[in-house]
Amino acid sequence: MSLPRSVADHERFVQQHLRRNVLALGGDFALYMVGLAFASQATILPAFAAHLGASNLVIGAIPALMTLGWNLPSLFAAGYTESLARKMPFVLRYTIWERLPFLGLAVVAFFLARPAPGLSLALMLGMLLLITGTGGVLMPAWMDVVARTVPVGVRGRFFAVSSLLGGAGGLLGSVFTAWVLARMPAPDGYAACFLMATLCMGLSYVALARVREPRVAAPDVAPPLGIYLRRVARLLREDRNLGWFLLSRALIFVGMMASGFYTVYALRHYAAPDWAVGVFTTALLAGQMAGNVALGALADRAGHLAPLAIGAGALLLANVGALLVPSLELFFVVFVLQGLHLAAVNVSGLSVLLEFAPSPAARPTYVGLGTTLLTPVAFGAPLVAGLVIDAFGFPVLFVAAALGSLAGLALLLGRVREPRHRPAGAA
Repeated sequence: MSLPRSVADHERFVQQHLRRNVLALGGDFALYMVGLAFASQATILPAFAAHLGASNLVIGAIPALMTLGWNLPSLFAAGYTESLARKMPFVLRYTIWERLPFLGLAVVAFFLARPAPGLSLALMLGMLLLITGTGGVLMPAWMDVVARTVPVGVRGRFFAVSSLLGGAGGLLGSVFTAWVLARMPAPDGYAACFLMATLCMGLSYVALARVREPRVAAPDVAPPLGIYLRRVARLLREDRNLGWFLLSRALIFVGMMASGFYTVYALRHYAAPDWAVGVFTTALLAGQMAGNVALGALADRAGHLAPLAIGAGALLLANVGALLVPSLELFFVVFVLQGLHLAAVNVSGLSVLLEFAPSPAARPTYVGLGTTLLTPVAFGAPLVAGLVIDAFGFPVLFVAAALGSLAGLALLLGRVREPRHRPAGAA
């Protein structure tokens, strides 16, 4: 296989392998999402933690730790990522460590959950941090592979269709989850879900290995971390539009702090049976699928800020709904709205950062900025949520989350400019 040596060669390479790469990357993304549905941080993991006797603070630590892992390492890995002429060998070598721990979760659920629930809870949190921490290190590289192989005019639909397929698979998986949890006593039912997640992660790796990445001109050697971070600080001061965007995203993370407690609230407030967790997962994935259908095409036509604004609005309604919905039978609407918000994030949350970048070489840095800088609020908000519940109850949490999502939406609409509409220099 010849490698591109000029811009024209690069474009020919991209077009020649476009179908293969879209299918491979789309299959990787979709299967990864299906795997995450079998270990959903919104439904399965909080319910499993509650079965192990976790406190509200520990349940809040689940999304906090996962967010910490996915967000914090990216910027620190971005400088090294930019120095790699090819990203795929780096991704394939280390992504194993974000997949194997799902098997570890199954082993814990099968063999340790009953005799040692405290140890099981600690191991679960540790494995979630390993999964997401590895993913955070690899995220700039994986996103750069997407940017190199999928043209900007189809990225929205690429993520939308991949997410839609992932949602459809996850929807079928949620039926399996509800069936298993209704027939297998906990924690065995949760172990079966984690085994299915492991299978999907393995198939995702097989798809990822089929990607054909174009080689680019040899980049500069990665600068020392201190020099790189000073350069990043200067970049952030100069790019005011990015700063407003990151502030709006931080406020929306505050709006998301209640999402990990929707399932727990329904289980406790309405005395919902365990099988209802599968139904909630179905509603969540249905919302994602509907959002993917609409938001991918919108992103390709209008840019990525419009889907993110719609998602923030759906999150606002989810928080209000959690507060006002009068019965368990209607509570599924909260998960549909949460799924719509997740669809917006899947379609546009990272793709928009590629377009904020002024040049292809800067893409890993912008992906890192858009994740790492949000870590404090993304990590702290779910922990604060657990403390708020203990001190004031669920309604106060839902009100606080609604105010955060409202403020983030207002800032996104009022201050942030769509990066695709700027003159030359867009990625």
